[in-house]
Amino acid sequence: MNVAAILNAKGSAVVTVKPDTSVADVVRLLAEKRIGAVVVSSGGRRAQGILSERDIVGSLAARGPLTLEKKAHELMTAHLTTCSPQDQLADLMAVMTTKRIRHLPVVEDGLVCGIISIGDVVKWRVEEIEREAEALRAYVAQA
Repeated sequence: MNVAAILNAKGSAVVTVKPDTSVADVVRLLAEKRIGAVVVSSGGRRAQGILSERDIVGSLAARGPLTLEKKAHELMTAHLTTCSPQDQLADLMAVMTTKRIRHLPVVEDGLVCGIISIGDVVKWRVEEIEREAEALRAYVAQA
């Protein structure tokens, strides 16, 4: 299973914010959309960074409520880990586990074309295992 297959099923919509968006506005957006991260992008196509719930909570712990007055670019993770539509599910699992990240922007030709979360990866892996188990049950039933 590759990233393109996941995006074909779930969609390729990516929520982005401009670098000067206030963290308070990002928090509202995360809650409204029920998502865990936004891609930071001036034009909505090239990722400059990613801002996640974890980034915000870490800043809240360190700086308190002043965090909400900061701008997205001040808290975002600028050194992005990304994936491509051709990447395999097993590879994503390894990257996300090793780097302890929960969201990977999908980038093709330098442009963001989707986002994959750890929830997406787990969902697809569980479904893959269930399909394999069903195939084995069917094989055993025929034998």
